[in-house]
Amino acid sequence: MESPPSDRIVPLIVATALFMENMDSTVIATSLPAIAQALGTNPLALKLAVTSYLLSLAICIPASGWTADRFGTRNVFRAAIGVFVLGSIGCAASHSLEEFVLARIVQGAGGAMMTPVGRLIMVRSIDKRRLVNAMSLVTIPALIGPICGPPLGGFITTYASWHWIFLINVPIGLVGIVMVSRFIPNIRVERPDPFDYVGFLLSGCAIAGLAFGLSAMGLEFLPASVVASLLCGGAISALAYLIHAKRAPAPILDLSLFRLPTFRASIFGGFLFRLGIGALPFLLPLLLQIGFHLTPFQSGLITFTTALGSMFMKAAVASVLRHFGYRNVLLYNALISSAFLAACATFVQGMPFAAMIAILLSGGFFRSLQFTSINTIAYAEIEPAKMSRATAMVSAAQQLSLSTGVAIGALVVELTLRLRHSTTMGINDFPPAFLFVGLLSASAVFIFMRLPPDAGAELAGRKPETASESTELAR
Repeated sequence: MESPPSDRIVPLIVATALFMENMDSTVIATSLPAIAQALGTNPLALKLAVTSYLLSLAICIPASGWTADRFGTRNVFRAAIGVFVLGSIGCAASHSLEEFVLARIVQGAGGAMMTPVGRLIMVRSIDKRRLVNAMSLVTIPALIGPICGPPLGGFITTYASWHWIFLINVPIGLVGIVMVSRFIPNIRVERPDPFDYVGFLLSGCAIAGLAFGLSAMGLEFLPASVVASLLCGGAISALAYLIHAKRAPAPILDLSLFRLPTFRASIFGGFLFRLGIGALPFLLPLLLQIGFHLTPFQSGLITFTTALGSMFMKAAVASVLRHFGYRNVLLYNALISSAFLAACATFVQGMPFAAMIAILLSGGFFRSLQFTSINTIAYAEIEPAKMSRATAMVSAAQQLSLSTGVAIGALVVELTLRLRHSTTMGINDFPPAFLFVGLLSASAVFIFMRLPPDAGAELAGRKPETASESTELAR
């Protein structure tokens, strides 16, 4: 049966907005020196722009679900794009470090609402039987943005001006607002639960402390004492939230959702799998630029092949899930994807670039399948009234996992340097990191193997199978 036009237009609108947000979160990395010079400060001080964005993003994510329930998905998504565009204009118009950091905070607030509310629009407006196809399109921005953001930022800064990194968001955002107003339904809850102010404060501090602390540890631009304080503060806030959530009638992050096997597998299994994926955009450009002495733009052209692989998989995701089922795909594809991630450890001097591109292209192909499967299985058992809370938790977990991946990748490289008694990073310092994060991603199989044989059968468009049938298929 052919899907209605809205099933194609809605995912495209959401994907474009998420691509803008995912791109912008990484695109300024290679442009910091030029921006710092223009603002009359040093690049290290300008790292505040990166951290302020992360903090704003992390703090606002938990409130996204309740906000969408209260004001409607279309209104909130449209407002989020508008806030993000205003923050972009503010960044381009900044004349001082303070103005730039404030504008990045505004951007982060808009971005925090775009991702979870975008997912919420998808799961509420598209039939479950067609959700896989729709989500496979929306997954692409998460794969492309972090990979092509840095080289694109370097290209724009080199051949145009750093201002265009932010100004390019303005026409995209304005078109997005018009499209959202026309095609996105304004679904809302008639009687939303009261806002959990205590939970919002505790969860915001927990996510911000852990995500920001892990990111800072990976980038090593803050003193160790500050990073330790952030991590401890985040952990204490997380513990306090766990205690609060057991007593609150309507906690902002609903931990009762973890009783559902499919949601639990998506969060915990997805967290482990994304550790390696979070490290890849950090490790690969460093390897290509430091080990192979490529320019940021040249390394970007190579790393972009992983995104091309994800695009090729998009059309096949629904068929693969329908044929093999969620449990088998999540289980075996996690091993395949992790193997391609670990294969980056074979990138050595003299290796043909064609071989590297083949590995990255194939890896992107299978990672796209895994991402879409993880993102959609989360909603297999979620009742409509709790969709908004589920999307907030999925987004929060994703933010933490990607930050943790960067930190782990950087830590393994640092340990390798110390074992070699060297302070100069070289090509031989990266293979252990790729192998380790590959193993971490592969460990997600221990979570996915606990899924029931018929997990996500309705989403995959297949009949529920028995345990014996699943065992026979595995053989």
